[in-house]
Amino acid sequence: MSDTTVTKVDSRHSPHGAMGQKYLASGVHVAMRLWEAEPAEGNKPESRRDYETVGYVIAGRAELRLEGQTVLLEEGDSWVVPKGASHTYKILEPFTAVEATSPPAHARGRDER
Repeated sequence: MSDTTVTKVDSRHSPHGAMGQKYLASGVHVAMRLWEAEPAEGNKPESRRDYETVGYVIAGRAELRLEGQTVLLEEGDSWVVPKGASHTYKILEPFTAVEATSPPAHARGRDER
């Protein structure tokens, strides 16, 4: 029999990570997180993560710098950061986006490395 569990997460009560992200629904292989009204600021620290990230911009603008490329992210844009890729973000104006990570970023402290 397959898993028939339905998970619902109310983002008003979601746990937050150290970087300001809200953790949303999570399965075994993929999880969602929300960056809500992130303030405009300089570059975030460059990092490499041991998960793949796909994201979608709900509002605002940011620059994604990924392995020597710079991409402007605006409302309606989506992006991919491959597992292990060197990247950083620069928030240009208050930024709201949702991301999915695989495997889940919050599990086993992946977000904190």
